[in-house]
Amino acid sequence: MENKKAQSGIEFLVLVGVVFFLFIGYLAFIQEGMSDKIDRNVDAKVKETALTVQNEINLAVESSEGYYREFIIPSDINGLIYSASINDSLIYVRTDDGRHAIALPVKNITGDVIIGGNVIRKEDGIVKLN
Repeated sequence: MENKKAQSGIEFLVLVGVVFFLFIGYLAFIQEGMSDKIDRNVDAKVKETALTVQNEINLAVESSEGYYREFIIPSDINGLIYSASINDSLIYVRTDDGRHAIALPVKNITGDVIIGGNVIRKEDGIVKLN
């Protein structure tokens, strides 16, 4: 009789172990999917930020003399700190963790982009940013 109780106890523990293992596997699968979705979302926001600056510069270059506009780029991207700069006719946007970055071409311009409020204007045929 005790043999059957012991066998039942072992079978129960094996069953609980298998169910626990399957549950952990399911959670890992869900976590990986969420992580990929978050990464894609951050990539899209980084690209959107760079495109915003690129479009503002292109608009200023094509505009007439005396053009003036203020625009804002976000202080963070999905809670991540990032940097934005203009070097060698490229706008660089990169998260501080280095996992997300993009570089887009821009026209020749004086100045640099600031996280937050920016002012762009066209004076004497030169586009000035901040």
